[in-house]
Amino acid sequence: MKRLLHRINAIWLALLAATALTTWLGDHGGPRGLGTGAAVVVMALSAGKGCLIVLDYMELRHAPALWRRLLLGWLAAVVLLVLAATLWPR
Repeated sequence: MKRLLHRINAIWLALLAATALTTWLGDHGGPRGLGTGAAVVVMALSAGKGCLIVLDYMELRHAPALWRRLLLGWLAAVVLLVLAATLWPR
């Protein structure tokens, strides 16, 4: 039990750090800021955070493979669609 709490706390800290980095990139990634690179990094961080939430907080790490594939596939589809919409030439 103690090991599980340590893992959850470490994941929580990782989620906080990723959120702080995402916020910083959002503040500095304006039209003349970090631009496309910031969008790619933010979406990668979002995907990583989503995976941690699905696998650990929703406890699907040890669930049937179908559930993991469905939720992680949905997450990947959403992230790729948002990224494609962001990078689409105007």
